[in-house]
Amino acid sequence: MQDAICCRDDIMIYLMKQGLEPNPAFKIMETVRKGKALKDPEQWEKYKNMMKENNVPDWYIKSCEKIKYMFPKAHAAAYVTNAFRIAWFKVHEPLAYYTAYFSIRADEFDSDCMIFGKEKVKNKMKEIDLQGNNATVKDKNMYAILELVLEMYERGFKFLPMDLYKSHSTKFLVEDGQIRPPLNSIPGLGTVAAEGIIKAREERKIYVNR
Repeated sequence: MQDAICCRDDIMIYLMKQGLEPNPAFKIMETVRKGKALKDPEQWEKYKNMMKENNVPDWYIKSCEKIKYMFPKAHAAAYVTNAFRIAWFKVHEPLAYYTAYFSIRADEFDSDCMIFGKEKVKNKMKEIDLQGNNATVKDKNMYAILELVLEMYERGFKFLPMDLYKSHSTKFLVEDGQIRPPLNSIPGLGTVAAEGIIKAREERKIYVNR
């Protein structure tokens, strides 16, 4: 297992340890990580002979031929590190996690079916399930958000109603241990319109203060 290919760097490092020069080791790595090992049979045969001359086992060469794409080690490590960070927030700072996720990733967040309790969320999920392959792309994208909203409810967290004077135009906010959705989560109310409401609200406050 210690010789199994896990990321693209492994290929070059392993081949150099076997005795290949850095330049051909790099070229083989680049060929393999792009999934091009069998797309140029003549060139790959040359690489295979070079590897065999340096006692690279057949199973390793066959593994190279099956690879379609490979991450670099740093890229893979960054993904794993980021996953741990996200997991930590999800466990220890759930409200921060949910508000960040909904604000950044939940383009299909629909306040009509998501902020009024888990039963309404479950009903919407059943509705999409019943559509099967006929479900729209929008509904399919919404399903993943519904799952997260349901998870949030099951953990005991709730949404506050949208408020003309407290809701942000696009960001979900933590307030009194609950989450207040933004104005643009109202179906049919886009971001531009939501920002217009916020602007009018601010101008009204300035007027009142005078």
